[in-house]
Amino acid sequence: MKKLKVREKIGLHPVMMLLILCFAVIILSGVLRFFNVQATYSRVSSVTGDYQVTTEAVNSLFSLSGLKYIFTSTVANFANLAVLSNLIIILIGIGIMVKSGFLKTVIILLTKKAKKTTVTFVLVLVCILASIVGDLSYVVLIPLSALLFLYGKRSPMIGIITSFAALTCGSGISFFLTSVDSSLITMTLTNAHIIMPEYAIGQFSYILVMFVLIVVMSIIITNISENHIAKRGPKYEFPEEEVEEELVITKKKMRGLLFSLGAGLVYLLIFIYNIIPGLPFSGNLLDYSQTLYIDKLFSYDSFFSNGFVFIVAVLFVILGLAYGIGAKTINNNKEFIDALGHSLDGIGKILVMIFAVSIFINIFKESNIGNVVAAAFANLISNSNFGGLPLLILLFLATVITSLFLPSALNSWSILSATVPTFMEAGVSPEFAQLAYRLGGSVAIGLTPVFVYFIVYLAFMENYNQSNKPITMGEALKYQMPFALISLVTFLALIIVWYITGIPLGVGAGVAL
Repeated sequence: MKKLKVREKIGLHPVMMLLILCFAVIILSGVLRFFNVQATYSRVSSVTGDYQVTTEAVNSLFSLSGLKYIFTSTVANFANLAVLSNLIIILIGIGIMVKSGFLKTVIILLTKKAKKTTVTFVLVLVCILASIVGDLSYVVLIPLSALLFLYGKRSPMIGIITSFAALTCGSGISFFLTSVDSSLITMTLTNAHIIMPEYAIGQFSYILVMFVLIVVMSIIITNISENHIAKRGPKYEFPEEEVEEELVITKKKMRGLLFSLGAGLVYLLIFIYNIIPGLPFSGNLLDYSQTLYIDKLFSYDSFFSNGFVFIVAVLFVILGLAYGIGAKTINNNKEFIDALGHSLDGIGKILVMIFAVSIFINIFKESNIGNVVAAAFANLISNSNFGGLPLLILLFLATVITSLFLPSALNSWSILSATVPTFMEAGVSPEFAQLAYRLGGSVAIGLTPVFVYFIVYLAFMENYNQSNKPITMGEALKYQMPFALISLVTFLALIIVWYITGIPLGVGAGVAL
């Protein structure tokens, strides 16, 4: 009797899921537009300083004009997607560090005698602190975290899950003001000035609460990663020869490390000197049209901001090449060029996934559904008649939901910041309202494919996937859910405790107005 072959059930590939979501959004936008779904809220004009009524309505893509838009904008939107070019450039730099042996040597030397928990904690802490450079941290730290765990003989997928969780849950946490925070403060003050024209927010207004958040979230994310994800997450099988392999520091490898350390240090010193203002011939990478130093660094017109990815990639190339020359792992220009393309081998699947998400995000953004959701919550908060703490909790939860549809901190706060006068009338400081908003957004952005860097996380998970089945979007979300839920509870508890105790947020900034 012939044995029947049992076919293994394969989940829906992320690309297929994204295409389904595209069709769903097109149809949904048509239905919502047919029923004239819209939201109206009052906002303060940045030009006149007066209230103006603004209406956000759903745009239908289930129409001839909508389909024309999709077909005419898809190619340009994909080509202009920052995550695509940034990822490729960073992978070129990582490729030579891997191929030359630099990364493996450095990581094993640094982690050989360190506890697993310590390594994870340091990774989480770095990811949280990296919020100062904005979204660029995703394309740098996600691939590096995979290699950190891989060379430490642990599943690289655990490293990817952990780093993405730390980057997203820590996106609203920064010891110093980021360029995003600076832009948010500008919006906050525009609305605050309708109540108090002279109101100001300082650079160190959040320094105390941020210090607490950095420490607490680093510990929490590390514990979830080590005690839950590492034990129940995706497994990774190493070949026996790799498991038994031990790093031997030869004279060549030591010479390579010295070469790379020297070359990297010279490059960094030149670079750092050019972002310090006030010294002879220094500060050449800053935008002097800005007032705050962080804006001089990260404004849209600054050389530093526009060239940051390339600056990091060049550093990676210098480190890898210098090590290769010293350790004799790169002996000629052909080997150098081959090493540059090492990390781009097999990138086809990643590019397809990025292309699919670019179509989905473009369609969803054009539908304007995210703006309508944000406007509806802005109207709800402004007309809620809640007191201080309930109002803060409402903003926090509203931001969690809104960020699933509109993950951009600047875009959603441009609408939700209209509620700042409501908070001031309830006796809550604009700083505390903005803090509640930032923490709410940090909970949710790691749970939505509308956030473009979610696909980077998913793509690298699939890149290290050893199973015949793809990593589905549901699985990727399942791994992030514990981090999001604990973050929600932690942030909510912090808001409540801070409000009740009245502890200052930082220098010159309190809970109450």
